[in-house]
Amino acid sequence: MNRNLILSAFAVIVSMLLITSCSKDNTTTPDPTLGYLKLASGYAAGAATKVEIFAADSAFTGYNKFYIALTDSATGAYIENAQITLTPTMTMPMMSHSAPKENPSSTTAIDKLFPCSVSFIMASMSGTWTLNVNIQNLVNNKSGVATFTINVKDPSPAKMFSFVSLADNTTKIFVGFIPPAKPIVGINDFEFVVYKKQSMMMFPADSSLNVSFIPTMPTMGHSSPNNVNPIYIGNGHYKGKVNFTMTGLWRMSMTFNAGTTLSDSTHYFDFNF
Repeated sequence: MNRNLILSAFAVIVSMLLITSCSKDNTTTPDPTLGYLKLASGYAAGAATKVEIFAADSAFTGYNKFYIALTDSATGAYIENAQITLTPTMTMPMMSHSAPKENPSSTTAIDKLFPCSVSFIMASMSGTWTLNVNIQNLVNNKSGVATFTINVKDPSPAKMFSFVSLADNTTKIFVGFIPPAKPIVGINDFEFVVYKKQSMMMFPADSSLNVSFIPTMPTMGHSSPNNVNPIYIGNGHYKGKVNFTMTGLWRMSMTFNAGTTLSDSTHYFDFNF
C-alpha cells in the first residue's frame, strides 16, 4: 500500500478518536431543576449566595415540597454544603403568624438541591406570605438571609384541613395531604402531615394521634379492601396504604384519636385520578 495512503488513513483515525474523546469530555451535566417550577429567586447578600426556590407546582394551602438551589453569586457554581433555616410569615392588617415547616434535614445537598417544605395554613387573599431563607454558607463560612414573597392559593380539592381536638377542646390541629406522585390502580401510599398550633409562630409536629380511615368512591358507593391505617414515621409525617381499585374520585374519611379519646371524625381528603 502506498505510504501516503497509510499516513492519510492513520490521520483520519486519530482525528476520529480525538473528536470522540472531546465529545465525551464535553457532556453537559443534567440540570437538577429540570421539570420543576421556579417560585422565587434572590440573593442572601451576606452569604454571597444566590437563592432559588423550586417546586412541582405553584404554592397552595397545604403541604408544599420545596427544593432550594444555592449558587455562588460571583461564579454561578452550585453550593452543596449549607445550613438552611426557613421562616414563613403571614402578615395581615391586624396580626401576623407563621406556618409549619421542615428545614432541610442535611447540610449536604441532594443532586445539588436542598429538599424542604412549608405547610401554608391559609391562602394569600387575606394578607401576604413571606419566606425568609437563612443561609449559612459552609463553603465560605458566611451567612445571610434572602426574603421572598410567596403567592399561596387554595387548591381544589382541598389539601389541608384543621380542627380543634375534642380531647381537650383547646388544641388546634392542622393536617396536610401528600398525594401519591404517581397514583396507580392498586395499592398506593396514603401520607399526610400533622402539626399542632402551639402559638402564633410555633407549629410543631404532632406524633400523638392514632389515625384510621375509610376510602370510598362517593359517585359509586363502594369502598376497597386491603387498606392499612397510617402510623407516625417522624417529622410530622404519617403513612399508611390505600387501595384504589379503579380510577375516579376517592374520598378518605379520617378518624383521629388522642389515645382512646376521640379527637375528630368529621374531615376527609378527596383525591381524583
